[in-house]
Amino acid sequence: MADANLKFASPRRVKRSGMVIIMSRILSYEKKDTWIHELSGFTKLVFFLLWGLTSALTYDTRVLLVMIVISVVIFAVSKTQWKQVGAVMKVILLFMVINLIAIFIIAPYQGCEIYGSRTDLFPLAAGYVVTREQLFYMFNILIKYFTVIPSVFIFLVTTDPSEFAASLNGVGVSYNISYAVAIALRYIPDVQGDFRRIRNAQEARGIEMSAKAGLFDRIRKTSSIIFPLLFSSMERIDVVSNAMELRGFGKKKKRTWYSAKKLSRNDYLVLAFTVLFCAAALVITYADGSRFYNPFV
Repeated sequence: MADANLKFASPRRVKRSGMVIIMSRILSYEKKDTWIHELSGFTKLVFFLLWGLTSALTYDTRVLLVMIVISVVIFAVSKTQWKQVGAVMKVILLFMVINLIAIFIIAPYQGCEIYGSRTDLFPLAAGYVVTREQLFYMFNILIKYFTVIPSVFIFLVTTDPSEFAASLNGVGVSYNISYAVAIALRYIPDVQGDFRRIRNAQEARGIEMSAKAGLFDRIRKTSSIIFPLLFSSMERIDVVSNAMELRGFGKKKKRTWYSAKKLSRNDYLVLAFTVLFCAAALVITYADGSRFYNPFV
């Protein structure tokens, strides 16, 4: 089972018209020889939750910059390739820019209220003046994204769904919920594969959906894939649910896991580092009674 999953999630080479096209799957688990891949799913879940919580609570620029450095280092050590996360990263960056613009439009002086001062830099439009405090506040929001995004990617592409489900069940989560999470993670490459097959079928019928077509034309034509993709997904859900029901899934209160993994020395070291770092980060953040680092005082 494990070997089949690894083959399914790994890139596939397809020869077409004399060219070799590498078809990789986005945000899918891929086994690699790194110590991060060997960590328990429970360890990576705790790291992700504590890391995200710390990033959400703190606006201390010093803490956030250290978290970015650590995130980038871990991302590099995990050997995660850009083709695995690039498409999702571009979408996140787009929404991040939209979010920052919306913040400035709705609350152009929020930073001034937070830091208790106002230093005008230049007028932008009627009623809008760019201030140093607002730029610093928006900079903190920007780097908060980059503290969490790498941890999300690492969690998804380095965690075996079955092993992660076993870890969840091991800490008290119902095995029905744990197995649902595992199926959801495994379903990501399935949906991507169905999307590619439907798109290739549409292109074979003469519907241009590549970069040769205009952006809005591609969006309109790509939206036509939604219904075939939805129907194929419902069919797969029906097959899986029937198979699980026939095997008596959910009848017993407990179950064993083939992919269960015990915590190793590296797991304990990572857990200890995560707890100590997040605790220290929050102590530094709230040392002066506020979670906002104020360089303007």
